[in-house]
Amino acid sequence: MQIYNSWFFYYATNSKFTKQIEHYFPIFAKKIIMQQYLEFNFKIKPLQPWNEILMAELIEIGFDSFTEESEGILGYVQEEIFNQDELKNLWLLQSEDVEIAYTFQKMPNINWNEEWEKNFSPIFVEDKVVIRAEFHESHPNLHEIVIQPKMSFGTGHHPTTHLMIQQMMEMNFEGKNVLDMGCGTSVLAIFAKQKGAKKVTAIDIDEWSVENSKENAERNNVELIISQGTAENLGSEKFDIILANINRNILISDIPTYVSVLEKGGLLLLSGLCFFDVDDILEVCTKQQLQLINRQQREEWMSLLLEKHSLHDKNIKY
Repeated sequence: MQIYNSWFFYYATNSKFTKQIEHYFPIFAKKIIMQQYLEFNFKIKPLQPWNEILMAELIEIGFDSFTEESEGILGYVQEEIFNQDELKNLWLLQSEDVEIAYTFQKMPNINWNEEWEKNFSPIFVEDKVVIRAEFHESHPNLHEIVIQPKMSFGTGHHPTTHLMIQQMMEMNFEGKNVLDMGCGTSVLAIFAKQKGAKKVTAIDIDEWSVENSKENAERNNVELIISQGTAENLGSEKFDIILANINRNILISDIPTYVSVLEKGGLLLLSGLCFFDVDDILEVCTKQQLQLINRQQREEWMSLLLEKHSLHDKNIKY
């Protein structure tokens, strides 16, 4: 059984964030301990890719944990915040492209943090980087990032986090000023610092993620500037590299803000996107004088690496 605890794909980052699903690991996670939950059993035909799309929609209406099943998913929502009308009005349940049926029941109180940690396994990226917890075996021949996820987003299990690490492996962080927006566990911020970044700022709207990030920075003996907030809290400081593993809606909203604090020639690395989101994202990026340098895909998920140019630059290809 695999458990998905979600916080946002906007890392539950702010009321504007339309949370999106991360598969094989927590998306956006809030501290969920001993709450009264409802368990929904969704049967989905065909299963792919509708299971992940359904989870993304369910996150929007308060679902925060999921279990993958052979014929669908189990979804969990706190009883006190569940709204039956919101569920019935989900567009996917009205779609002719997929058949979805569901039943539900009340769940006994469960310590979701404990259950989640039981199912957390180390993640290997191209046999070069390993993301693991302290209770996992060490791999001294690999680049190690040690985290205690505590239900914060960004363990590396999800394809988007995996894609971000892959792209970062080929980037030069030496002496750079880096921003990690929606940092979750701060695994990306930690990796940037380990790769030689001069200064790394990690921001998340979720208090639990902020505290977890501070703990993970200490575990990896790196210094991060960690704060609670959103893109709206960014000031005038300029960054050489901005990392944002969020989702389509938040990115479309916040890319102009990212660009305003990105140095000319600076790099913006994005993920949290499905392949069908890319055109919309690139349309926004083009208007912001961002040039696509590289794209990578893992399953249906994408990451985009872009470079900032000025209005006066010529021969920019998108």
